[in-house]
Formats: sequence, structure tokens, C-alpha cells
Amino acid sequence: MPERNNKPVILIADDEPNILKFLSYNVQALGYDTVEVPDGAACINKIKSNEISGLLLDINMPKRTGMEVLAFVRGNRPSIPVIMVTAAYEIDTAVTAIKMGAFEYLTKPVDLDRLATTLRNALSVKSLSDEVGKLRKQLSDSELFTGIIGECQALQDMFEATRKVIETEVNVLIIGESGTGKELLARAVHKGSKRSSGPFVAVNCSAITRELADSLLFGHKRGSFTGATEDRAGFFEQAEKGTIFLDEIGDMPLAIQAKVLRVLEDGFVRRVGEKNERAVDFRVIAATNRDFARSIAAEEFRKDLYFRLEEYPIFLPPLRDRQEDIPIIARHFLSDFCTVNDLQPKQLSPAVLSALNKHSWPGNIRELKNVIRRAAIQTPGSTINQVVFSNVELTAGDTSKSTGVSRNQPTVCKGITPLEDIEREAILNAHRATENSAEAAKLLGISKATLYRKLKTFNIDK
Repeated sequence: MPERNNKPVILIADDEPNILKFLSYNVQALGYDTVEVPDGAACINKIKSNEISGLLLDINMPKRTGMEVLAFVRGNRPSIPVIMVTAAYEIDTAVTAIKMGAFEYLTKPVDLDRLATTLRNALSVKSLSDEVGKLRKQLSDSELFTGIIGECQALQDMFEATRKVIETEVNVLIIGESGTGKELLARAVHKGSKRSSGPFVAVNCSAITRELADSLLFGHKRGSFTGATEDRAGFFEQAEKGTIFLDEIGDMPLAIQAKVLRVLEDGFVRRVGEKNERAVDFRVIAATNRDFARSIAAEEFRKDLYFRLEEYPIFLPPLRDRQEDIPIIARHFLSDFCTVNDLQPKQLSPAVLSALNKHSWPGNIRELKNVIRRAAIQTPGSTINQVVFSNVELTAGDTSKSTGVSRNQPTVCKGITPLEDIEREAILNAHRATENSAEAAKLLGISKATLYRKLKTFNIDK
């Protein structure tokens, strides 16, 4: 609820100075702050420029009537409760105002007890409405941004930027490092858009060769080239009434970019082997981990295509800028992996959480997921005390310099051992300790069926 000095702010609009002062004095006496205006136009301006908790609104005012102000509030700030203040002969108008969405009406001269009760009830309803709206928004976010986990401010800013564009037809360019979840965000934009009932067609632009580009993107006619045994719609046609996601657009060969630009500008495609063009209706979401300024300067990417794609950029923060989210994401991955693979529930030790927070995460979310999976497999007990980082150094201590470990070798919190050897040794140790497959499986935190598969894989005689 909007507050000033921890007090709700009540806007009072009345063209009679004595009534305005009377209402303001008594509203303040009830513990609220007030803002006073003498006409409807001034009232609307205050609503536009101030955070208001409630509105006491005279019906008969100059410049803009109370009914006009009410209509503005309902259309633009519907969460503000409006209490109409009316003369006895205006009761019919006040009833109409209630039907339009006003909270209540008070007749002049205003009864102070009724004023206090009405304000208290109105603000209580607003507070409840605000809380419901907040919970609904949180639920909506959890449904919309499925798989994007975290609570940090950088992520919340990204969510807010996404909400603003999600229901438009504007092209979106998602910019972020590899492994940050660009496709998850693209799917969220599609899911929340007016095209959500249409297809979502994901295209890996880095995998499209110049030779196959025309057929894959625009389609082909049967017999148009060797191997074209049937008519085929290209990716743009497949995205009809939906969304086409051009992933890693920065890696698209330069020769293909001009053709893609033409489709985006004209909205038509021509299949290979056909003379006529086909109209296509789709929305474009593109993603890249490239520095477009360098690519354009090096003439590796067309500037006109870039500006066509970058109608609305969204930046996905790297994991190293979301340090407070690392434990949340790690625990989520650990719980999910143990559940899916029928492993005993496990937890991360404080030492491991500290190591995770100190890591630079060049592989971002994807790297963290792999690290947690390896740790879960390697750990026979319920607490993970060791994690392995691949292809990077620990940011704290610069392990590669002190131990001679190459940046292309795994870096381990304690010791360096191939993953298969670690897993095999854990199984052997469990068997030596128990001499019983059922007990060994329990110690390892896996099912007996999983243990038997591992025994066979590692050629261990049970």
C-alpha cells in the first residue's frame, strides 16, 4: 500500500474549500496523510504523479467531474479504492458510481464515524487485493519462467523487462553467455504471448550450412534437387501463427543473413523449386552470445539484420553475477537429479557451498548442473563434501598456478581423479564395508537395481 512516513496517503478532491479542509483535518486525525485538490483535472494529475492509497472524491467538481475522475481511476489505477462524497440530491449518481466500481459513498455533511469505518474497510480491502495480486504475479512468474531459478535482483530485473514485451509482437533479442538459459527465456516469451497456442520452432543457426540453408529455412518442392522426395515446409513456415527462435543467430553464415532479412522485412518465403511466394506469419526471438559490435565491424554480421532483430533486447546475467542464487540452483539440481535417478536424498556441505560461490562459472548454469550431477554420483553418503570443476581454475587460490593443473584438466576441491574411477572405488568400498548388496546400495544411496547395473558396467563380481 502506498505510504508516506509509514502512513497511507488519502487524496481528497472537493471544490468547496471548507469541506476540503474539514475532510483533510479529520482524515489526518485518523492517522492518515492527505493530499488535497480543488477540481477533477488536478485530481487526475495527482493520481498520475503520486502513489495514492485511497481517494475521497466529490461528484460535482469543475474541469473534470467526479464521475470522469472515477472512470479514469477504474481504467488506469483500478487498485485505488474510491469513496464518493455526495450531496443528498446526488444519491442516484452515487449509486451509479458504485456500479462503476466505486467502493462506497458518503453523504454531506459527512458523518465522522462512518468516514473512519469506510476508510478502514477500503484500505483493508486494498491491502488484501494487493497481496492477492502479488501472489498471483508470483504464481504467474513460476508458471511462465519455468526452469529459470533464482531470486537475485539481476534476475528480477530481467523478469520485469521480459514482462513488458511478452504480449507484444515486437522482435526480441536475448543476449547472454552460453549456458545462461537463453532458450528457456525464449520459451517463456512464447508461452506468455498471444501466440502461445501456436508452434515454437527452435533453430540452431550455428548448425545450418550454406548448402542446406535454403531448404531448411524456406522449404523445398519435391524433385527440386537430389534427395527432395517430398514437399517440405521450412522453419519459417513451420512457425506459422507461432514463434521462431533463432538460437545463436550470431553464428549464422553471412551468405544466409540477407535471405533471412528479406523474410523478416517482407513476410514471404519461396520454397526451393517453386516460383510463387508464400505469406508467413510468425514472431522472431533471436539469441546470441556474440559481441555484435565486433561482428559488424569485422563484416561478419549484417548491421541491417541486427537492427531488425534487436527491436527489444533482453540481457541474461551470467551466473557469476548471481552469486546469491548459486546455492538455490545447486540444491534444486541436486534434489531433481537424486529423485530422477532413484538416489538417496543428499545435501551440500558448507565447504562445498563455499567452493561453489567462489567459482567463476564460465559455463554458467549448464556447468553448475554438470558439477552437481557428478558430485551426486561420486558421493556414496548423504552429504556431498567434494565437487569437480572442469576446464577452469577455482577463482580462490588460483589452483592451476600453484599445482601446475592445466586449464584443460578437471580441478577438484580435494584430489584429482577420473569420474569413472571415483564411482567404481565408491562401489568397491561400499561392498567391502557391508559384504551385502542390499546394504551396499543403501550406503551408496541408490536402489539395488541401479547398483546391479553399475556392477555390470564396471565388471565387478558382486
